[in-house]
Amino acid sequence: MAIARGWTLVFDLDGVVVDSMPTHTQAWRLYLEGFGIASSDIEQRMHGRRNDEIVTHFFGAGLAPAEVVEHGAAKERLFRQMMRPRLLAHLVPGIADFLHQAGTAKIGLASNAEPANIDFALEGAGLRDLFDVIVDGHQVSRAKPFPDIYLRAAELLKTTPGRCVVFEDSSTGIQAAQAAGAKVVAVQTHPAPLPETDLVIRDFFDPALNPWLENLPPAV
Repeated sequence: MAIARGWTLVFDLDGVVVDSMPTHTQAWRLYLEGFGIASSDIEQRMHGRRNDEIVTHFFGAGLAPAEVVEHGAAKERLFRQMMRPRLLAHLVPGIADFLHQAGTAKIGLASNAEPANIDFALEGAGLRDLFDVIVDGHQVSRAKPFPDIYLRAAELLKTTPGRCVVFEDSSTGIQAAQAAGAKVVAVQTHPAPLPETDLVIRDFFDPALNPWLENLPPAV
C-alpha cells in the first residue's frame, strides 16, 4: 500500500478499529437496568459521545462530578468484561493489516473512549505500538463533535489537520474531523446514515481505499 506523500492517518477507536458498538449498547442497557432505567435510544445517545455526556443524559444533571465518573467507569468495566473473550473477533476487517502496511506514514488515534478502554483494545489486539500518538476525550475540554481532539492529535503528530486523513464511523466524529479541516473517510460499520465525506468504505478490505489514498495530492 502506498499513501501519497505528506499525509498522516488518524483513527477513531470504536467502530473503526474495533466493532464494539453492539457490545457497548448491550453493556449500557444492562448497567442502566440495574438502576431501573430503561431506554429505547441507547445507541443513538451513546454513539460518538463521551461518557460524561451519556451519564448525565440518563441519570440527570444533578450528579456530583465524582458520581458521573464512577457511573462511566463502572459501565466500562462491564463492557471490558463482556468484550474480553471476543475482542480479536470484533476487530474491523482488515484494520490490522492496513496499519501494518501504512509504511512511513504517521498514525494517530483520537477517540472519545475512556483511556482504560483504549489500552484494553489496543494492547489486547497487539496494535498499540503502531500508533505514534493517542489522544482520548479527557485530554481536551470539548469532546466530539467539536474539533478539539483532532486539532490536538495533529499538533502532537507535528502536522496540520489539513494534512490528516481521519477515519470515523459516527456523525459526531465526522463533524469533528471536518470542523478541524481534515479529509474524512467514513467507515460504514453500522447502517446509520452519515454526513457526506471524502470517501465511504465498508471496512479496510474495501477495494476503493488504497487507490484513493495513493491518488491524494501530495500534502505540502
